Amino acid sequence: MNKMMRNIVILIVIIILIIVLSDALYIVSETNQVIITQFGEPIGGAITSPGLHVKIPFIQKAHYFEKRWLEWDGDANQIPTKDKKYIWVDTYARWRISDPLKFFQRVKDERGAQSRLDDIIDGETRNAVANFDLIEIVRSTNREFELTEESAILDIKRAIPKIKTGREKIAKLILERASKITPEFGVELKDVRFKRVNYVEEVQKKVFDRMIAERKRIAAKYRSEGDGRSAEIRGQKERELKRILSEAYRKVQEIKGKADAEAIRIYAKAYNLDPEFYQFMKTLEIYKNTLKDNTWLLLSTDSEFLKYLKSTKRK
Repeated sequence: MNKMMRNIVILIVIIILIIVLSDALYIVSETNQVIITQFGEPIGGAITSPGLHVKIPFIQKAHYFEKRWLEWDGDANQIPTKDKKYIWVDTYARWRISDPLKFFQRVKDERGAQSRLDDIIDGETRNAVANFDLIEIVRSTNREFELTEESAILDIKRAIPKIKTGREKIAKLILERASKITPEFGVELKDVRFKRVNYVEEVQKKVFDRMIAERKRIAAKYRSEGDGRSAEIRGQKERELKRILSEAYRKVQEIKGKADAEAIRIYAKAYNLDPEFYQFMKTLEIYKNTLKDNTWLLLSTDSEFLKYLKSTKRK
């Protein structure tokens, strides 16, 4: 019985030691950094070296924070520009925890940091957009317009002023101003960008109608140019066809002329060799082509047409 109790006590001690050790040891990975707190208050600085570390069990607690760059994706906000155009502006940014101790003391966790960044970046975005005309928000350079959403928003039919600052520089201006505030929360802001800029819903329909009309105009222009080119090709085809037919007819007539001349030459040569025999053969050919079945001829007995029939003698 005593041995059994001893074994139970040993087992309980081992379990307690395992629990104590599991709470006393903590691991810091390559992507994490840790703040140790005792009764809710931070002790020392951030632990950033990867590996196995020790703390006082149950009294001290490890709080893990990311080392890597994190994403901030803001909500679209309705903001008036300097030229009184109401637009939706959607931004995003990249940030990381640069001072874990200050980060823990000021915002506690990433959710708190996201909330702070909402206030800081959205506020600086609103201030920046309100100080520039719409064209400065939409464009980055003075390149020529193409048929895009950008051209529809700005309405390229009217005169467009040259930009002086541009979208990219305004984004950098927002980053510069926001970066001066975020370090007090232990946050380093890396980049701020405009993800989307668009008119408010009341104006979007007019913009889309203008885009549709512009595309229809360009489509009509292409169809007109295509019809003109088609007519030109058909005209060229007709001219070429007539030229080919004319050339073919000329060649046919030349060949026929040469053939007729050659036939006449052959006939004349044959006739000169034996005129009587030639006349005889031609007469037989006429008989063959003229005297068909049911053919009637009214001729006198002294007709030249029948001279070879009359002159036949029996032997």
